[in-house]
Amino acid sequence: MKLSIIIIGDEILIGQVADTNSRAIAQAFGPYGWEIKTIRTVGDNSHDIRTAVETAMSESDLVISTGGLGPTKDDITKRILTDIFGGELRLDADVAANIEEIFAGRGLNLNELTRAQALVPTSCRVIPNKYGTAPVMWFEKNGKAFAALPGVPFETEGILADGELIRTAMQKFSPDISLRHHSIMVAGISESALATMLEPFENSLPGNIHLAYLPVPGLVRLRLDGFGKDSEALNTTFADALAHLKLSLGALMIYDGDASAAEIMLSALRRSGHTVASAESCTGGYIAHSITKIAGCSDVYKGSVISYANDVKENILGVNPADIDTCGAVSENVVRQMAVGALSACGTSAAIATSGIAGPDGGTPDKPVGTVWIASAFIPAAGNAPIVTAKCHHFPGKRERVIERAATEAMLMLARMLP
Repeated sequence: MKLSIIIIGDEILIGQVADTNSRAIAQAFGPYGWEIKTIRTVGDNSHDIRTAVETAMSESDLVISTGGLGPTKDDITKRILTDIFGGELRLDADVAANIEEIFAGRGLNLNELTRAQALVPTSCRVIPNKYGTAPVMWFEKNGKAFAALPGVPFETEGILADGELIRTAMQKFSPDISLRHHSIMVAGISESALATMLEPFENSLPGNIHLAYLPVPGLVRLRLDGFGKDSEALNTTFADALAHLKLSLGALMIYDGDASAAEIMLSALRRSGHTVASAESCTGGYIAHSITKIAGCSDVYKGSVISYANDVKENILGVNPADIDTCGAVSENVVRQMAVGALSACGTSAAIATSGIAGPDGGTPDKPVGTVWIASAFIPAAGNAPIVTAKCHHFPGKRERVIERAATEAMLMLARMLP
């Protein structure tokens, strides 16, 4: 089976943005026996895109493109594909609902340009994209197939990780092949260190079983993929490999399945019978936002105190002003009191707290930008004193990444702490 890749975008062509999508596609499809025939990069030009599509379709069974599907006028790929594969643009209700949900979750107003991304050709099958507003469009013609993906690397990687695109391709070109996949969430180790640790395991895998590394800030998602014509034999081989992987990971495996840090924490809370609140300074509500994106969280999540100012820490969370004066707001003493204060303020049996310097300014030699103190607390039984754990982190990157990492680590800290 031959696969060609087309990367669309002037920003890629002129070197303004690096192409990581072709690598991600090749790594995702390679383990399933796909031969990468060609990789082309073209700008946002109608003639060049059309030529690239038609040439790639003539030489490969499957063609995958990324880019050119945004809401702006230079994103012209959808119109060209409609011309090549036929049909007309129609409103897809599921895509429209996904766009509205994404914008509502981000607190943004939906404009007509973005709303128009719900218009898709009648000649295509839509594969959902839960990571962004542009849907994946699957076309078939003369026994071959074409898949158009968004160009944002985060979205492309997420779509590939979900596996629906790969399953669609395998069902089209190898319907007798059975597929298996399973995800495991790992925390407390970098991707490179994890790969080094798992090298003996990967070397032991049979040719039809593959391990993929899919890192997100604070977590690494491991996805084990397998394929084979003999479904029963594949089940046995895959189960053995999965058991071996879990044994190799040991305590690094924080969740058996695919989940965000918030979902991992919520699962641990439900398992242990606790409710949770957050006391947030530098994360400014990001923890609360991460939790409340998940439907049904209200059974264990009660609320949050956004204690950005010191007087809020003192008056609502009960932080001792002398500790702030002596140790600073970004300190172990303060963040421990914030966590305990959240227990009382929100009436929960568990809590997490963050206080740090997200940047770009505000750092000092002893507390540089990226310094974040995180605490988690829980009451093991009624009438007992809370058990509190605190740790100082130094997160690299810009302000947004520091906030995201701090929120992730806070939720994972509590998940690990709960019995």
